[in-house]
Amino acid sequence: MPVKYCPECGSPTRDPYSFADVVAPKPRRKRKLSAWNKYVKANSNKPRFRLRSGKLNLKKMGVAFRKTPAGKKRKR
Repeated sequence: MPVKYCPECGSPTRDPYSFADVVAPKPRRKRKLSAWNKYVKANSNKPRFRLRSGKLNLKKMGVAFRKTPAGKKRKR
């Protein structure tokens, strides 16, 4: 493809519609959630894991997670 020059300043310019300038963005891939992330996502709204202030009681949630089959798998 021939390079075009600006008539005023003489610097090389690009054709805004040339195929070389069009680059397709890479598709975003979502990361796979871990077993712990899945457990937190599924149980974060349950009242037994919520404090009165609205925060999550992660210590209690961690104890409960370790009793699940996914939590026991990590011990091996």
